[in-house]
Amino acid sequence: PLRASSIDIHPNAKWAQNGITVAGGNGEGSKTNQLYYPRSLYVDDDQTIYVVDQDNHRIVEWTSGETNGKVVAGGNGEGNGAHQLNRPEDVIIDKESDSLIISDRGNRRVVRWPRRNGTRGETIISNIACWGLTMDDNGSLYVIDAGEHEVRRYKIGYTKGTVVAGGNGYGNRLDQLCTPRYVFVDRDHSVYVSDYWNHRVMKWEEGATQGIVVAGGKEQGNSLTKLNHPVGVIVDQLGTVYVADHGNHRIMRWPKGATQGSVIVGGNGDGAQSNQLHYPIGLSFDRH
Repeated sequence: PLRASSIDIHPNAKWAQNGITVAGGNGEGSKTNQLYYPRSLYVDDDQTIYVVDQDNHRIVEWTSGETNGKVVAGGNGEGNGAHQLNRPEDVIIDKESDSLIISDRGNRRVVRWPRRNGTRGETIISNIACWGLTMDDNGSLYVIDAGEHEVRRYKIGYTKGTVVAGGNGYGNRLDQLCTPRYVFVDRDHSVYVSDYWNHRVMKWEEGATQGIVVAGGKEQGNSLTKLNHPVGVIVDQLGTVYVADHGNHRIMRWPKGATQGSVIVGGNGDGAQSNQLHYPIGLSFDRH
């Protein structure tokens, strides 16, 4: 998946400062051309976009160039039935089983839902304050448990997860997280996690007992050394961290070892202009 570790980005890459709308943009609502509090997104190899349409309790698939999306999971009202979702938070695609894996936060469960014509999901992890999730190249699933302030890894076939980041209660020490939000795993199985209330991104190497700060960490703020409630996070082949700086309405890039980042998109205040963002959350790169 393109939120996993296969992202090669040129170190001097620049992005257009004016974005184009590829999903939604027709006001809040539940029609197929609308979204209602979209959260995260996943971009597939063919540039199909899967959007977590949180307050419509559904996952919507937007084919490149289309003006309307197609509901591929949920969309049957808020609820805890197998055919329903309740304020979902994140989605990835498991290519092996051709299914969506959904963080169904309002139901405190992670569900697997067939990607083609699926009418119901199967609960694969239950009783978890789940937020972001991702998969590594071995098919292990990594899930944020915001209630326990930790990231857990679930190997294929195992229902009990192993803590791979945090797990030492709520706090700002290097071995702690504070309501983490989203997670990324690189080729070496290092875990990167947006540590929301600590305003930092942490990296936990495989087997580590504490993390290192790779972005932010100098309390909340809007200077280039600070973050304000970071959420979506992606890391490229050079260890450069890309993070959705939610409260600052910008996307930042922090090179490996840097003490400050640079703004690559947004940062022009909160708004709906093509060069502005409004509390960005999810982050994904396509193959281009």
